[in-house]
Amino acid sequence: IIAKTKKLLRDLVGADSNRPVVFSPSITVALNQIINGLELKENSYVYYSPYEHNAVARTLNYLAKRKRIHLRELPMDDKTGEIELEKLSYIFSKENPSAVFCLHMSNVTGYVLPVEEIFAESKKYGSVNVLDTAQSLGLIKCDTRTNKNVDIIAFAGHKSLYGPFGIGGFINVSNILLDEYIVGGTGSDSLNLDMPNGHETKYESASSNIIAIAGLKVALELINVNEIYEHEKKLTNYLVEQLSELPNVRLFVPSNRERHIGIVSFAVEGYKSEDVGMILDEDYNIAVRTGYHCAPYIHSHIKDEKYLGTVRVGISQFTQKEDLDRLIVALAELE
Repeated sequence: IIAKTKKLLRDLVGADSNRPVVFSPSITVALNQIINGLELKENSYVYYSPYEHNAVARTLNYLAKRKRIHLRELPMDDKTGEIELEKLSYIFSKENPSAVFCLHMSNVTGYVLPVEEIFAESKKYGSVNVLDTAQSLGLIKCDTRTNKNVDIIAFAGHKSLYGPFGIGGFINVSNILLDEYIVGGTGSDSLNLDMPNGHETKYESASSNIIAIAGLKVALELINVNEIYEHEKKLTNYLVEQLSELPNVRLFVPSNRERHIGIVSFAVEGYKSEDVGMILDEDYNIAVRTGYHCAPYIHSHIKDEKYLGTVRVGISQFTQKEDLDRLIVALAELE
């Protein structure tokens, strides 16, 4: 089951059969293993996007306190919400990147970052490029045969892959050497106090969550990325168009509509976001997520503090137009 699930993940991203796939209890644990496992030299520069989740943000902050490394945020245009690609060449040439961490798709605004362009520029300096696909894998194509500059792909099983909680990990596309960060029993070479040297077993201590892996396997067998993308893109565009007509709703979505899918964040004038969430829940039986969404950097850019964050709608392959219509009617009644 484990071997078949890893093969399905490799196939999903177009990785060769010998590329290591490491399972962990969550993508947060996986990113901790990656960040703390990288051999970053003193005074090296590590870049991150302004959209990063705390799985990256807090872990990099923790590492910077222990090691003398410099953290740098990728430049962003606050008006459009897009990464300023034209500035990367100068920035990277001035402070060469040793590693770049980039979310593929924002869990706050639904913005799909131009990771191919970012990684192509950083790879000129030998950067280790780490892609966080927590929101995107299973929804947006991620093909390592065309994006040849991604080195490690971190994934979450329970989001757009539709697997259960308790399973995440990373695909070491470029076979980057990582130090062990979590050690313990592996069920093999037990008399050796060092972790096994295998490209997967070195990082997979403790018993595998085989139930969660089995659930992920079934989800991967059923998933159709193209169909899900088309479905979610259509509904995302519809919701944005309808909410744009409501004078009391302020949208936090990318200006470039081609780079937006799956998540629609907004605020309602005169309300705190948590109050909107409570009203939608109690009066309309509609579940949304409110607040700052574990993404510390982006909120200063979109300036949503007076609302205490955003109201976030998550669209999935199971969402129907009728669900969104109920939400639109509910928001129109809030004055």
